[in-house]
Order: sequence, then C-alpha cells, then structure tokens
Amino acid sequence: MAALGVDYTIFLVTRAREEAAHHGARDGMIRAVSATGGVITSAGIVLAAVFCVLGVLPLVALTQIGIIVGLGILLDTFAVRTLVIPALFTLIGDGMWWPTFPNHIDHQHA
Repeated sequence: MAALGVDYTIFLVTRAREEAAHHGARDGMIRAVSATGGVITSAGIVLAAVFCVLGVLPLVALTQIGIIVGLGILLDTFAVRTLVIPALFTLIGDGMWWPTFPNHIDHQHA
C-alpha cells in the first residue's frame, strides 16, 4: 500500500519545492496543497474505489484485501497528504530541503 501513495507525495513535494524557491517552505507548501490537493484527492478516491470493488467478490480473501487496502488509501489520501506531510514541512521549515536548497535559500546562506 505504501507504494500506491508515493507518486501522490512526489507530486505534492515537487510542487512544494518549486513554490519554496519563491515563497519559503511554509508558504510554498500552502500553495502546493492548494494547487495539487484536488488532483491528489480525486486520484486517491478513484484508486480506493478500485480496490473496494474487490469487496463485492465472493472470495473472502480478496474481499478483505480490497476493503482494507481501499480504506488505507482513503486514510492516506485524507490524513497523510492533507495533514501530516504539510505539518511536517511547516515544522521543519526550510531545513526540509537539506542538503540542497531551493534557489532563494542558497543565496541567503552563501
């Protein structure tokens, strides 16, 4: 299940890094979540629905796996991507980009 949500994190973090170069880590993450949040949430809902479809199969093992993975993806989509990742970026700040930094931070520390 971890591999299913990694690409959504890559989308979010890449956008946050681009925005951080101009606005800093905190404001960059706010802008990144507002720009990519709808796409990530929609993709997470669709992916969770695909796995939850396994819940209607007559095979108990596939039903359990489908429902558990579907719920895990929903938890990942709504809790991790919208709350945990942005909170970590806010707490750590520009140090999140260590050992390399977006352009505006390099000029401040050089």
